[in-house]
Amino acid sequence: MKIAVVIPTLDEAEQVVGAIESAAAPEVAVAVVDGGSRDGTPRRAAAAGARVIASGPGRARQLQTGVRETHGDAVVFLHADTRLPPGFADALRAALADPRVVGGAFRLRFDERRLRLRVIEWGARLRVALFRLPYGDQALFVRRSALEGIGGVPQAPIMEDLDLVKALRRRGRIASLRLPATTSARRYLRDGVFRTWLRNAAAAAAWMIGFDRRRVAAWYRR
Repeated sequence: MKIAVVIPTLDEAEQVVGAIESAAAPEVAVAVVDGGSRDGTPRRAAAAGARVIASGPGRARQLQTGVRETHGDAVVFLHADTRLPPGFADALRAALADPRVVGGAFRLRFDERRLRLRVIEWGARLRVALFRLPYGDQALFVRRSALEGIGGVPQAPIMEDLDLVKALRRRGRIASLRLPATTSARRYLRDGVFRTWLRNAAAAAAWMIGFDRRRVAAWYRR
């Protein structure tokens, strides 16, 4: 099974090389889909060995561009500040060997080992166990045929990852892998752990009740 790793970027020059290097594995192709960076992200990504694809801005648009321009049997959507674990490709292939599985995600782990962040990690594990609802910072992966069956990456100004998981759950199982994808805690440390968690929880609640996504995006990014 060939794997395509799609990394959407916008001014992620300091992070993108680490993401690319973490995705290095046999039969894995890495594509960085850049939304107009001005800090040299495309140059660094190309130097690190990734294919660089230009796109309009917007994560959902960039992800769909990456899907369209790559050819793996499975697609991993990787944030630039997230690192895939050693052995990720074998674990992904083992999960997708079950034809009932349409996609999945890795376990959330932060690169800072602080108590409050560990509580966030525990909450993410509980959310996935109860609701099968992993977030994008857990390195979502999907069988390409299933992705094509739902019409590609849902296009939304925010929380396209939740739309994607919701659509995939209608077609099959979402696997939860024990291997951790390690993501940066920079937003939590910059804005405060509790404040960032509360903002994320409020946005997820707005998604669940169907609140206007453009208004949610405008509020979330203030």
